[in-house]
Amino acid sequence: MVSRKDATFGQALFVFVFLAVSLLVTIKVFGGSPHIPLLMTAVVAGSIGLVNKMPWDDIQEGITEAFKNASPAIVIMTIIGAVIGTWIAGGIVPALIYYGLKVISPDYFLVSSCLICSVVSLSTGSSWSTVGTIGLALMGVGAGLEMNPAMTAGAVISGAYFGDKLSPLSDTTNLAPAMAGSKLFEHIKHMLYTTIPSYFVALALFLFLDMSKSGSASVENVAALSTVLSTNFNISPLLLLVPVLTMAMIGFRVPAIPGLVAVALLGAVSALLFQGGDVSSVIKAAHYGFSIDTGSGMADKLLNRGGIHSMMWTISLIIIALCFAGIVEKTGMILVVAKKILKMATTSGSLVCATIVTTMFTNFASGVQYVALIVPGRLFRSEYSERGLHPKNLSRALEDSGTLVAPLVPYGTDGAFLMGVLGVSPFAYIPFCFFNMCSPIISILLGFAGWTIEPLEQEAEEKAIGPFAQEFAKTKDGMAN
Repeated sequence: MVSRKDATFGQALFVFVFLAVSLLVTIKVFGGSPHIPLLMTAVVAGSIGLVNKMPWDDIQEGITEAFKNASPAIVIMTIIGAVIGTWIAGGIVPALIYYGLKVISPDYFLVSSCLICSVVSLSTGSSWSTVGTIGLALMGVGAGLEMNPAMTAGAVISGAYFGDKLSPLSDTTNLAPAMAGSKLFEHIKHMLYTTIPSYFVALALFLFLDMSKSGSASVENVAALSTVLSTNFNISPLLLLVPVLTMAMIGFRVPAIPGLVAVALLGAVSALLFQGGDVSSVIKAAHYGFSIDTGSGMADKLLNRGGIHSMMWTISLIIIALCFAGIVEKTGMILVVAKKILKMATTSGSLVCATIVTTMFTNFASGVQYVALIVPGRLFRSEYSERGLHPKNLSRALEDSGTLVAPLVPYGTDGAFLMGVLGVSPFAYIPFCFFNMCSPIISILLGFAGWTIEPLEQEAEEKAIGPFAQEFAKTKDGMAN
């Protein structure tokens, strides 16, 4: 019987180069979507696994495990589609846009959008919920103010992921310290050293864009959009209670899935009570999205969206990405590349840099934020302990590059979701995700400078757990030679 072997570095490199090239050619040359190149690369990766004598059952187990880890995210994405449909049908999103046009100054729109999403996300712990509700409304306000939609999306994403990164209610904020072996609140406190400077840099850049008159809204256009909204919807301050109740539910730690179902129902009730809708129209809005012909192209573009059906393109992309992620993880392709990166980490600063590079690589290799936190967390945990470094250094590096880089992966779960909700291509909004790009850079700089890199203080060294760390421990001596 021939024993199986993991993928070699050359094989892994071939797969990831094949992915990058096929994505670039398909999207830029042929104008296609990421689905087919991702599927082709998954086939190539799986074929390499079979050539290496890996049983198909093992490869399929990797796919199944990837689906298991990401299944809650898929369910949440599906429900958010229904939330968007019922919130528009209920007049909630139109009300947020209507009042936003009156309150938010175009002179400080991008800064205001970032701050608003930061507060909401910090309160709820969910970047996706923030983007799918308040973020969607801000996209409408930005359109009314004639702002560049890519800039608006960048501000919304920066704010949403700021709160997601720091909120104790966030799943990633809890997952990162769990993988690294640190405690939740010491992890959050330690992240402030990289998060706060990155956030102020982002706000300064958004302020610069605001001052450069990126939006030149005319009073007539703003008034016209406001009139269209007030004509076609019953705009009432009472509708603003729904977002407040949403934040309250999550603040009381109502689980995400039942909480979002309740939020969708609130939108349905608003449609029945405030907009004179019937049950049939509400069901259609939740399933197929809201549809209206206002006579205004701008308003129709903002309002004709949502519904579970609208998420199917995104979900199909995520399903294919999960197949690819499960295969490259199970065949050892991510691990072998991570080992190569770790060999170059000879100092504490280079170890932090290696962690961030590996986590970013895992993000782009798998397209799944959770994989990008779990795999490097398992792999590097023992290394930080053996070098006498506190595990909160590891957990901070994981979030700086795992949580925040996820929206920058066009074919990943976060990138696909954001494109589906905001209606802006990741290739357009990425240059304006200032917070997401600054955080890993500042984290690397602090690592090499040795600032805020804290040692273990009379703490027993923890042994790394999980198959990736165990595999690494077996080969560590060989790597050093």
